[in-house]
Amino acid sequence: MKLSVILAPLALISSLVSALTVSYDTAYDNAGQSLDTVACSNGPNGLETRGFTTFGSLPTFPRIGGAPSITAWDSPNCGGCWNLTYVNPQGKSTSIVITAIDVATPNYNIGLNAMNQLTNNQAVALGRVTITAAALPASSCGL
Repeated sequence: MKLSVILAPLALISSLVSALTVSYDTAYDNAGQSLDTVACSNGPNGLETRGFTTFGSLPTFPRIGGAPSITAWDSPNCGGCWNLTYVNPQGKSTSIVITAIDVATPNYNIGLNAMNQLTNNQAVALGRVTITAAALPASSCGL
C-alpha cells in the first residue's frame, strides 16, 4: 500500500479541522435578549423547556452563540457545549467553553465579549479567526 493512500485521508481531515473559524455578533452580548430570537428557543429541544428565558439566564453567558451543529429550529443539538481553542500568531493557545443556542453554518458565531475572551480583546481587530472545536458534556456548560 502506498503511503500517499494512507496520508491523503489524514490530510483531508486535518484541513477540515483547521478550516473552522469563529466570528462575532454583538446580538449575543445582550443579557436581556429573549431566547425566542434564536433557533434553540421553544420546542422539545429548546432551552426554554429547560427553564431558561434570556441569554443572561444561561450559565455560560456571555459565552454563547451559533454552532455548525445547529442547523434548524429546535435542533437536538440545542444547548450543546463546545470548547473553542484559538492559537494566536505567537503560538499562545486560549480556550473558552460556549453553549450553542443558534444556527451558524459552516462556522461558529459567538458574542463579542466571548470572542474577546478567546482572542485577548482582539475580536474587533481580527474579525474572524481560525479555531479548533471539541464537543463537551452538557454539564461542562452547567446544563
